[in-house]
Amino acid sequence: MGRGDLTNREWSLLEPHLPSAGGRGGRWSDHRTVINGILFRVRTGVPWRDLPERYGSWKTVYERHRRWSADGTWDRILQAVQADADLAGRIDWSMVGVDSTSCRAHQH
Repeated sequence: MGRGDLTNREWSLLEPHLPSAGGRGGRWSDHRTVINGILFRVRTGVPWRDLPERYGSWKTVYERHRRWSADGTWDRILQAVQADADLAGRIDWSMVGVDSTSCRAHQH
């Protein structure tokens, strides 16, 4: 496991909310490995093609991220994980704030 990869505890909270493995065209690569690849890319900003080999094929990681972004899977996962944390009392909703101010900058 690389630095920044999901811990076993984090994975146990996330895993129940993931789509079932398998689907169009056959069996999917391991969700945990692919998600760790996505997290690595988001954390470091490297191009998809430069993902370390430990995350598998960069195309697989990219396609899973793209597919889940397009079909709303990431949104559903976020809502489910937030709901679980809220039920367990780990979220303090009073600390949430929305700021609608805007700041304009001019070249002068």
